[in-house]
Amino acid sequence: MSIAQEAHGRTATTSSRVPHIDLASFGHAQVRAGLASWEKRYRRAVVAVDALAAVVAVVVGILGRNAVFGSAQTIPGQVEAGRLTLVVVALAWLVVLAHNGAYAARYIGAGTEEYRAVTRSAVGLVALVAFASFALQLEFSRGTLFLSVPVMTVTTLAGRHALRRRLVRARLAGRNLRPTVVVGDARAALEVAHRIEQDPTTTGMKVLGVCVPDPQDHALRHDPGVKVLGTEADALSVVDRLGASAVAVASSPTMSGHALRRLGWALEQRDVDLLVAPGVVEVAGPRLTMRRAAGLPMLHVERPVQSGWRYTTKLAADRILGALALLALSPVLLTLGVMVRRDSSGPALFRQERVGEGGRVFSMYKFRTMVVDADRHLAGLEMQSDGNGVLFKMRTDPRVTKVGAVLRRFSLDELPQLINVVRGEMSLVGPRPPLRDEVDRYESDAVRRLRVRPGMTGLWQVSGRSDLSWVDSVRLDLWYVDNWSLALDGQILLRTVKAVVRGSGAY
Repeated sequence: MSIAQEAHGRTATTSSRVPHIDLASFGHAQVRAGLASWEKRYRRAVVAVDALAAVVAVVVGILGRNAVFGSAQTIPGQVEAGRLTLVVVALAWLVVLAHNGAYAARYIGAGTEEYRAVTRSAVGLVALVAFASFALQLEFSRGTLFLSVPVMTVTTLAGRHALRRRLVRARLAGRNLRPTVVVGDARAALEVAHRIEQDPTTTGMKVLGVCVPDPQDHALRHDPGVKVLGTEADALSVVDRLGASAVAVASSPTMSGHALRRLGWALEQRDVDLLVAPGVVEVAGPRLTMRRAAGLPMLHVERPVQSGWRYTTKLAADRILGALALLALSPVLLTLGVMVRRDSSGPALFRQERVGEGGRVFSMYKFRTMVVDADRHLAGLEMQSDGNGVLFKMRTDPRVTKVGAVLRRFSLDELPQLINVVRGEMSLVGPRPPLRDEVDRYESDAVRRLRVRPGMTGLWQVSGRSDLSWVDSVRLDLWYVDNWSLALDGQILLRTVKAVVRGSGAY
């Protein structure tokens, strides 16, 4: 008798009314996916915020429409149309959000896909209401809809951002993290484990330990901070014993192909998520797409955007916004220039040769924050540097003037660089423009920073500024070069305002 027949016989005796084959006897039990209690609470809060945003937006739309076109009370049928719009749009908003994956568990507190789903839903909502109005001959208030959708989108994004900030605070306190086991080659597993631990607020995971082919691997001896839980073959028993809710597979010659497929099946029965690290580092999600070749999934890495209409738009926007900012801030610039001249002898502006896009050298403008002969005193201060090994920085540099210290504290000394932006030598957002002697000390990887136009602000400025190590500042600049987008520039500009107000890392 075959195994299948034996299984059928066992189940037939236990259930004579509805005979069936028990897949559990083959190790393939039915999966009942579920969320952790905190995930359920978070999702309920998101739904409530979205519903409230929809109601508020439609009410604002009705009030705005009445203010522009007159009260609906004087127009026959408009009261009913307004009420219908309120109900339909509020319900449709939740449905469209769900359809676009805005409530997917994998997006909770991670990445920008949640926000993209909201913006896609706004477009989908307009299309859905327009189709329903045409197909069902329903009378919707177009004025109300026109005003409501932008308000609804912004309010929903703001509400979700507030919830995410609350989630971030909880994760920083060690709560709302998913226990995770990392499986794979020792060096690759350690790399994945450390990257997860560096940013728990984004990954939402807490590494319990690693399962590697050889627990005695030499690489593990130099990293006692990561606990070795067993071999790759012990991964499933470790997941069961520790109650892990996710398994992250690092690059490993023994954990690929059919072995990885069987691990995925086993984790499926346990309702445990499987994440596979492709080994491609510092590449943002939009550049990664999945392609198939004879059933083999292959990760396609798109080239960084350094040309085309998007990059041309960036360069044009830089010059236009730079010119407008220069014009609007001209009284401030004149006032700061006078303050610099009165504080110490010498010119108000300081010019310095920097290396820009493609290795081209240009003169960068800044407000002078030091005494005129500051360079002659540099040799005697190098041993006291608080910099990162390549850049010279001192928290209490004696060469800095009184006004210069204030300008540096709030990055006001950088404002004259708007001249460089208008001239096309710099961008509003980009890597830091280096000195020529810094470039001479660059390693080959760091030279890639010169592939794009340098910026007045950038990722390193909003991520710690002078407090960052040289390795971290280079890593952030290279990440920007590889993953630049208009949306990323907008985020950096908003974060720059916050970093300038705080003044942390500026000296």
